Amino acid sequence: MIRAIFFDIDGTLLSFQTHAVSASTQKALRLLREKGVKLFLATGRPPKTAFMFRSSFDFEFDGAVMLNGQYCMAGNQVIYEKSIPASSIASLLPYLEEKQIPCDFVELDYLYINLLNKETEELVALLGGQEVLGPQDDVQRALHNKVYQLSPFISEAEEEEFLRHVPGCKSARWTSLFTDIIPADGGKPVGMDKMIAHFGIQPDEVMAFGDGGNDLEMLQHAHIGVAMGNAVDSVREAADYITDDVDHDGIWNALVHYGLLDG
Repeated sequence: MIRAIFFDIDGTLLSFQTHAVSASTQKALRLLREKGVKLFLATGRPPKTAFMFRSSFDFEFDGAVMLNGQYCMAGNQVIYEKSIPASSIASLLPYLEEKQIPCDFVELDYLYINLLNKETEELVALLGGQEVLGPQDDVQRALHNKVYQLSPFISEAEEEEFLRHVPGCKSARWTSLFTDIIPADGGKPVGMDKMIAHFGIQPDEVMAFGDGGNDLEMLQHAHIGVAMGNAVDSVREAADYITDDVDHDGIWNALVHYGLLDG
């Protein structure tokens, strides 16, 4: 019996084409709520942008695993948080300056970027708003404020070198434009475990939906992992089931397939 479902946001709940939640997904989640299934967000987004689409639903999610597992809330209660060590940030800043790499710094209630280029402009177009980057600001503030996630605009081939300059961290990539950098012992599965323990839910009662590389471990960790039809190849290979894409009722169709909703 599935008692909890975790949903990635971008490319899973939200369409990259319409920047909206489809009518079938809104209906599906409403029906799940009526059946008593707990619904959770599991996203790389920070609290500032994780709930920007809240008006699409007439209910509140039971909880949110944000910043790729680094900050988790159930209602107004923080049940887990972990930031990147200040020493790792200090190690990284000279490298960012030398290589002129755009990088988002994600604090709890503020995100900002060091510089802009054509890749950052592509992201704004992809996600539909400048607020996904935040303003340009002085990165020295990262030495004195908690940073939960870094999002450098680098290619996959550049990740290994980048990680040498931010010790104790790992990559959680979901787009070719940039990657999310989080503590090496972090990730969405960590947040999932914290969340289900809080609600008294067993691991074999958990389902998850995702599409990006940062969802791969989450789908493997869930009892049932569903890849959207628009998912990257590695996520599709890791999933228990591949549904239709986000713009063609993927969530609804998977829930019908598993008997959680009537077709």
